[in-house]
Amino acid sequence: MLTLYDYLDSGNGYKVRLLLAQLGRAYRRIELDIDKGETRTPDFLAINPNGRVPTLLLEDGRPLAESNAILCYLAEGTAFLPAEPYEKALALQWLFFEQYSHEPYVAVARYVARHLPADHPRQAELPALRTRGRQALQVLEDHLASRAFLVAERYTVADIALYAYTHVAEDGGYDLAGFPALRAWLERVSRQPEHRGLFDVAT
Repeated sequence: MLTLYDYLDSGNGYKVRLLLAQLGRAYRRIELDIDKGETRTPDFLAINPNGRVPTLLLEDGRPLAESNAILCYLAEGTAFLPAEPYEKALALQWLFFEQYSHEPYVAVARYVARHLPADHPRQAELPALRTRGRQALQVLEDHLASRAFLVAERYTVADIALYAYTHVAEDGGYDLAGFPALRAWLERVSRQPEHRGLFDVAT
């Protein structure tokens, strides 16, 4: 059986849980609290030397890290990852965008606002994070203004990857009222078969 090392409040972990649910794949989940340093233990570092969740152990014991790499592995050969080369490359393009232009601002602002005390020095980062995060959200808004989904007019790993932190962006102080196409897309994603919420770990 697949084993997922995870942290329940992580959007990166949620991506993997959501796809596993929508694929109907059974798995064992091991919770690691990143705030308590549980991803920095020798045992876990032996599995993932980068000390991050999610990390997936395959049935044969091989580890796979990085949430979007895990999505691509699980989705290979399914409707969640386009087979046509250009469409597949577009899906990858959005996965790279999520990790380089979206997650470092939207997710990090959420973490600072949600997990760190009000007097923590990193609270001072929030204005700059939110500025860059809004820029990323505007890219999504503009793209989705004429599309139902991000790639190939159907729900794919690109939507899963960007939904994960976008749907909880308000936790980081982002107001989505000015992003109507984005909000409509969030609603479409939430209506997909076998959808699970962030804190719903049922498999």
